[in-house]
Amino acid sequence: MKKKVLIVNGPNINMIGERETGIYGKETIDDINRELMEFAGREGFYLEIYQSNSEGDIIDRLHSARHEFGGIVINAGAYSHYSYAIRDAIAAIKLPTIEVHLSNIFARDEFRATSVISPVCAGVISGFGKYSYTLALTGVLPMI
Repeated sequence: MKKKVLIVNGPNINMIGERETGIYGKETIDDINRELMEFAGREGFYLEIYQSNSEGDIIDRLHSARHEFGGIVINAGAYSHYSYAIRDAIAAIKLPTIEVHLSNIFARDEFRATSVISPVCAGVISGFGKYSYTLALTGVLPMI
């Protein structure tokens, strides 16, 4: 059976390529998603990519993922820093989860250096731009 991974992108990730290009780059999230799907095809695993600006929708998707996927890669955006509800959802689903950030959260605003979801994730990738996703996928696959 093919390994299955879900990428969950949180608020404002849909604006990558337009917002704060000095931090996030000029490639759109659609461009990045296309590259990630190609990566999955080359590496031989199933990949689904989901994005929502709504905390409740993200939680619902995480809950349903427990029956469909072997692992999760999550870029929860700003929710990483304060959403105990998303943290609890990650803990509840008991799937290996890698937290991802495009920017180096430790080199930015002080509040970004703390993530409430990190303690329930298997690992954290931060600061490698779009490559943060492929690094996280490479990390989660052996855990599935």
